[in-house]
Amino acid sequence: MKTRIFVLFFLLLSAFTFSQKKEGIEQITYFIKNNISNQKIIDSIFLKNRKNERLLRLLIKKSKENSYLEGEFYGSNALGRYYRDLSLFDKSIYGYKNALLVSRKKKDTISEIKTLNAIGSVYRRQDDIRNALNYHQEALDKATTIKNPKTTTKKSISIAQNSIGNIYLSLKQYELALKEFKKAMVFQKQLNHTHGIAINYKCFGDAYEGLGDLDEALKNYHKSLNYNIQINSTIGKVICGYNIANVLIKQKKYNQALKTVDTILQLAIQEKDMFYLSSTYNTLGLAQLHSNKLQSAKKSLTAALEIAKKFNIHSIIVKANENLSFLFAKREDFKKAYSYYRKSKEENVKTLNDKNLMYVGELITKYDKERSENQINYLAKKNQIAQLQITKNRTLWIIALGLFTLIAVVIFSIGKQKGLENEKRVLSLKQDALRSQMNPHFMFNALNSIKLYIIENEQQKATYYLNKFSKLMRKILEASAIQETTLAEEIKTMKLYLSIENIRFSNEIDFTINTDASLNLEKIKIPPLVLQPFLENSIWHGLSTKENNKKININIGEISSNYLLIEIEDNGIGRKGAAIIKAKKSINRTSMGINLTKDRLTNFVKQFNNNYSIIYEDLKDKKNNDAGTKVRIILPLS
Repeated sequence: MKTRIFVLFFLLLSAFTFSQKKEGIEQITYFIKNNISNQKIIDSIFLKNRKNERLLRLLIKKSKENSYLEGEFYGSNALGRYYRDLSLFDKSIYGYKNALLVSRKKKDTISEIKTLNAIGSVYRRQDDIRNALNYHQEALDKATTIKNPKTTTKKSISIAQNSIGNIYLSLKQYELALKEFKKAMVFQKQLNHTHGIAINYKCFGDAYEGLGDLDEALKNYHKSLNYNIQINSTIGKVICGYNIANVLIKQKKYNQALKTVDTILQLAIQEKDMFYLSSTYNTLGLAQLHSNKLQSAKKSLTAALEIAKKFNIHSIIVKANENLSFLFAKREDFKKAYSYYRKSKEENVKTLNDKNLMYVGELITKYDKERSENQINYLAKKNQIAQLQITKNRTLWIIALGLFTLIAVVIFSIGKQKGLENEKRVLSLKQDALRSQMNPHFMFNALNSIKLYIIENEQQKATYYLNKFSKLMRKILEASAIQETTLAEEIKTMKLYLSIENIRFSNEIDFTINTDASLNLEKIKIPPLVLQPFLENSIWHGLSTKENNKKININIGEISSNYLLIEIEDNGIGRKGAAIIKAKKSINRTSMGINLTKDRLTNFVKQFNNNYSIIYEDLKDKKNNDAGTKVRIILPLS
């Protein structure tokens, strides 16, 4: 009887499979014959077969034979997504990259942007941050060049911003991640894209959890879960489920966490997405571990580790090893505990080192430098406009004043010409200042110093100085767009600059900044980064060749109600000693920083009744030997 039932079931299943395959072949024939070019139409017809590997491969094959690019693109893209959901990442990337080639063949920029984002997401799942960033950044660059973007393009921009935010998350730069997620959320809410809103709320939760704000993290995870319930996204429910459970574990609500993650386990198993399944098993094991269900915890954590190893999911390999170490420590099997702990740390250090090198090499020198280059281009265009305006105005004045006397024409033209040339000079000074501030030698030396900390595995120092360096770069870029800043802001920037420069000298330079308590630092205005060239001279001409006891003192006070005095004093080798060393060098590099600063000060003080002055004093010791240099910078306050 049982045999008959089995045979009957097998025949019914075969008939259904044959019927489905036949229907799929008919659909493929229909697409090719009618040359269907709309991807949405293809998807609506082929929806049932979107996860049928054989039919997708047949669609790609037949499309290639008939030079039907739309079908080849759809099949390759669907195959990439199919393998991604099974965590077969290498196969997924192969499918997506083929789709990318086809999108470029058919010159479909929208499809190309979508595919670039898809490839970036697969690399991100593997913690391959370098490739993930490259593909998402390329997608974002292409999308932002499209004029009057439509809904699809706005979605692509949002996806790229969200993905870059997730890259910041993996680098533990949580505040930067939040900024990217907020940008992405703006587009998703404009488009009323529920799935995108759900994803971004989940990402908010990740960032707040990283910052230690567990209540805010939990609130955002629940918001994401509510949206996923609205759209009936099973995978969304799974992701929110284990994230909520992780927060509950951190809040020591172990029973609640165990109940939460236990309810989503079967959903995760049904979805067959190994990335999320390994994450679910890991969270379940951790909840069981804290609930003293050690045998169940071992089983769950081992399952998480085996899946993660098989599908090369680095983040779970680290977490599962760490949790197994905790488990065996509880069992007092310290040998195994140490073994798992060591594996966790080895994997974590390797991944973090790669990511930090990537962060230095890509996010700062590429992203910030690109922004500065764009700003330089913008200033150059303004220069061109000013030049055109000069020519245009000259012609207009000659025509308009042709009715008047020759003397009046000449006087008026000269006055206008000087005004326009002054504007051009201001723009030129801003451009030169930006180039000077983005000194390639300084950037190269600073990044190399930070890289040394990374190589020597001094992660805290690397992260500390990396944050300072990124803040300094941001302040430099912001300063290039303004003509004046507060004295308080200038002091903060100089502290950052001195901290970065001091790395090269193993932090041997002792620098102090003293300000008169009566000064209102927030109200006093000076040109941005005006002190940097003088500090640079003190460090590199005064202190770089001096051994031990290196000091820089900055004293700020009022001479009177009309003048501000800034003194920069170093105990270096003095100007004469620096000149002797410079003369011995076979190649001398002329610094334009001081001259450029004088030009900027000349332009700045035009708004005041009084002028500025710069006075150099050569310091001597008791034996009349050179003992350093003092620079007095006197700036008008009125």
